[in-house]
Amino acid sequence: MNNSIVLTVIADDQPGIIRTVSKVLANHSGNWTRSSMSTLAGQFAGILLVSIPSENTDACLNELEALKAQGLRVITHVSVAGPGVVDTHVYKLELVGNDRPGIVHEITSLLANHGVSIMDLATRVESASMSGDDLFKATAMLLVPVGLDVHDLRTELEDLANDLMV
Repeated sequence: MNNSIVLTVIADDQPGIIRTVSKVLANHSGNWTRSSMSTLAGQFAGILLVSIPSENTDACLNELEALKAQGLRVITHVSVAGPGVVDTHVYKLELVGNDRPGIVHEITSLLANHGVSIMDLATRVESASMSGDDLFKATAMLLVPVGLDVHDLRTELEDLANDLMV
């Protein structure tokens, strides 16, 4: 039987971080199944999902913890079965507008109030091509419960978007 482990890796950015983590996983027959990694403000930040044989889990976790001596902070979480899965539809949300504090909070609050989960979220701020002002851009993959009235959700999102000017 295999365990699923979610890892978060944070370190000063430098060559070889992914190699180091992947070597530990390979040493314990871990299968790297999904990941997202970036460099932010000179820091490497990554999150990944690993499938690993149950009998190798503890040794792998100990070896990952020991990477702290090399400057890598690895936070691990062995996943356990959660509550029953709710039937959902997947929707994509794209957002572009003038940057300002609070956009992510306001959008995610509206979504959470409707029982919508965010499966994936990518955001960035970049300069607008004509004005040079900061533009906030976001793309999210949403898990929307089957019984939710998508038309009402869309209307509320559009109303909020008008308020946020996005």
